[in-house]
Amino acid sequence: MASSALHGLFDIQHSSSTTSSPSVTSPPATHQKSNPSVSIKETPSNIELDDLNFGERYNGPSTASQTPKGSSGAGFFSGAQTPKTPYELENSRPGSRTGHEAVPLMQTWSNPPMNKWRILCCCLIYFGNGMNDSVVGALIPYMEEYYHIGYAIMSMVFVGNAAGFIIAAFFCNTILGKLGRARTLIFSEIILLAAYVMLVATPPYAAVVVSFFLLGYGAATSLALNNVFCANLHPPSAILGAAHGSYGLGGIVAPIIGTAMASRGILWSRFYFICVGLRICCMLFAGWAFWSYREDQPQTLLSSLQRTASQQAAPESAESKSKNLKLALKNRVTIFGALFIFAYQGAEVSISGWVISFLINYRGGDPSRVGYVTAGFWGGITLGRFVLTHLAPRIGEKTFVTALTIGTAGLQLLVWLVPNVIGDAVAVSLLGLLLGPVYPCAQTIFSRLMPKHVQTTAIGFIGGAGSSGGAVAPFTTGILAQAAGTWVLHPVCIGLYGAMMVFWWSLPRVSKRKE
Repeated sequence: MASSALHGLFDIQHSSSTTSSPSVTSPPATHQKSNPSVSIKETPSNIELDDLNFGERYNGPSTASQTPKGSSGAGFFSGAQTPKTPYELENSRPGSRTGHEAVPLMQTWSNPPMNKWRILCCCLIYFGNGMNDSVVGALIPYMEEYYHIGYAIMSMVFVGNAAGFIIAAFFCNTILGKLGRARTLIFSEIILLAAYVMLVATPPYAAVVVSFFLLGYGAATSLALNNVFCANLHPPSAILGAAHGSYGLGGIVAPIIGTAMASRGILWSRFYFICVGLRICCMLFAGWAFWSYREDQPQTLLSSLQRTASQQAAPESAESKSKNLKLALKNRVTIFGALFIFAYQGAEVSISGWVISFLINYRGGDPSRVGYVTAGFWGGITLGRFVLTHLAPRIGEKTFVTALTIGTAGLQLLVWLVPNVIGDAVAVSLLGLLLGPVYPCAQTIFSRLMPKHVQTTAIGFIGGAGSSGGAVAPFTTGILAQAAGTWVLHPVCIGLYGAMMVFWWSLPRVSKRKE
């Protein structure tokens, strides 16, 4: 016991009757210093030495009966009065931005443990999206031959895809609020599955455009949800890099398989049997991984009383959900972010879709061989997202993206001006290497700059409206190519890189998040 240990350190002598000084039998009481800012209605209980443990901070008496009313342990001795209601407790937090706002602790890739499977599920979905987007460029020559159409009509598939992205941007948050994350992801996979079933049947070209509309809608919904989920995990740049790197892996695999199948006389639409099987796996995996997502929300810097107060304030937050889209559209980050992604997606999809036709028409490439150049382009994107993304936090995302964009423009000039199919193929691969990290780094910046309650809506809008660049630029390239030739791909892309620089530096400065 602590009192016994202290007794051994002191030599206590009792006074005798012969001592000249009188015996002190009733020492005067020692009163606690008053604190004018704290009102104490009852006297505190005595602090027993037996309640103390060496090396541990004293937090008040060990029993509830010894704790004075209106105080709680260390809070009493620090002069802070315990609030009597949950709302007072929330308002007592230092540095709180609003009275009822909870400050969440940022989740990591491994905490809660289920996040490992959720990230893997996101990577599988991104892998499927990468296969969907990259195979179009390799299949365009065979689709043009099958339907007997030119560049301008062929470009309509990009328009249908982008229309799906744009419409999904306005409904993504509403569907998420009604269905929840797991059911919304399942819904998006069902939409994608329906589109692939249509393509496998090799329908008339008008139905192909409709199926690409459904592909855009389904991909945009899952993209918005997964971008927000990954951007709010620590470390965000690395996790987004892995997710978008998986997209690049799909971009590598699909052109290789598609070119190999089509060059051997297999009908181009049969490639989409692979996508049907993959989407069934994604649907089942997403339902299992995210079904309990609400129960695994990150712990917050709140006590049980504060969480009760947050639940009491839930009707107000539900009522404000209808205003999220308006708030997102008023945010400068949403507007410039959408314009930035518009230019980025326009350049990426234009290169992926039309570089094969350029190499066939202007470099004399064999369709059965140059189809693999698209795989090299997506291979560069994948390597860049897995490897170069880790340099972004050290250099700074804003400076890093600027340097990558300048290097990409230089490589685009090489592809345009060097009349050698092998040199062009290498330059296209390096171009993908520098272009790859741009998207995940940009998503990290967008998430940091936007309030948490509008992130899903804003990033959904950025992904949807911004991805319309993946239709406008390829469609414009196809129209111009019909009149002048596919060489117009390069000046279109260089102009888009310049637009990326303007919109990127129009974003506000990045401040570290406090969550």
